[in-house]
Amino acid sequence: MIIYLNGEFVPEAQARVSVFDRGFLFGDGIYEVIPVFGGHPLRLTEHLERLERSLAEVRIDNPHDRTGWKGLFMTLLEKNPGGDRSLYVQVTRGVARRDHAFPSGVRPTVFAMVNPIAPPNPAVLEQGVAAVVIADHRWSRCDIKAITLLPNVLARQEALDSGATEAILIRQGLATEGAASNLFAVGDGVIVTPPKDRSLLPGITRDLVLELAQDAGLPVMESAIPEQSLRAAEEIWLTSSTREILPVTRLDGRPVGAGVPGPVWRRLHGLYQDYKARLREGV
Repeated sequence: MIIYLNGEFVPEAQARVSVFDRGFLFGDGIYEVIPVFGGHPLRLTEHLERLERSLAEVRIDNPHDRTGWKGLFMTLLEKNPGGDRSLYVQVTRGVARRDHAFPSGVRPTVFAMVNPIAPPNPAVLEQGVAAVVIADHRWSRCDIKAITLLPNVLARQEALDSGATEAILIRQGLATEGAASNLFAVGDGVIVTPPKDRSLLPGITRDLVLELAQDAGLPVMESAIPEQSLRAAEEIWLTSSTREILPVTRLDGRPVGAGVPGPVWRRLHGLYQDYKARLREGV
């Protein structure tokens, strides 16, 4: 793999980052993940807007303008040819002696790489996945795509230890999102997702799913999802850049709806696949 690090494209084995980098010492940085289909990044402008917002919220200077980011990403894709891929970019505050206060006169560390996106597992599309409900112990600024992800890591591992794929997080009686995904529920035929606020990440795939549903004339609502409503939902989905729209068919060991991916999910899954096909064709 060829990666980008601080202005250079180098083989991954040659990449080096200082132990004094604040990303290593404090988790002081942000990241972004952008899926790429047929060489075309999905909603690149929206991903760059989120990247810019995260940098501004943690007060790290943006190392590139949008033209610079786009050029960097396209060069990296050219150096790592393949099928469907995802771009991962991480920006930390930079290298400085360990002190909690912001250092002065340091340059951000910029790292980017490309990873393959595995095609959807047919068994998952037919059977769905299991999820568990756990308390949301994360900080209060989940709207920032920060690299400080230990609570998310612990939540995901708790799910895996329980034989599930993902954890759905509950804060003050409300379902917020998954450990690494946004949340949708279907009740009385209405698609519901929590509104964007500081308790969850503003997902690009989330927004695309909302747009596709609205364009298809499906009833959609951005509203809080109480835990009891989640447990009574007809369908539950999880969305992310690399997992697309994942149907949850078992919650805490109990079936969701009929225990198989539901009809509303199947409609949205098809619409999403059509959108990807158009993107691959450059439409």
